[in-house]
Amino acid sequence: MKSDDAVGIIICENIIPEGRRRVLIVESGIEKYVGKINLLAPDILVLVDCTDFDQAPGYFKLFSITDTLDNTIHTHTISLLRLSEFFAMPIFVLGIQPEFVGFGETISPQVLDTANRLIHMINEIA
Repeated sequence: MKSDDAVGIIICENIIPEGRRRVLIVESGIEKYVGKINLLAPDILVLVDCTDFDQAPGYFKLFSITDTLDNTIHTHTISLLRLSEFFAMPIFVLGIQPEFVGFGETISPQVLDTANRLIHMINEIA
């Protein structure tokens, strides 16, 4: 319901679980899934979300969670850096720059194009 903020969900809904690649859609409540994620024991954890980089819509970046600030913003109830303390595996964030995160269900064309390219790239990884 917040336009481009749905890009992470769109990407994850279209990732094909294959081999050791698994997908868990947690929306804004990842802290509720700490136990489940730890039981799955992935080698790495990649969080996919809309992220404001102050770049052009559709810009994306993969970065370590240790590169994030220790603050709580928007819909997250705990900072991602603090949350990472509950996991033993390396954690990365795949952030996608939104154009619009106001009320609505439409994804901006540039953000949707990036989502489709990322889905293709992720599904190609063995």
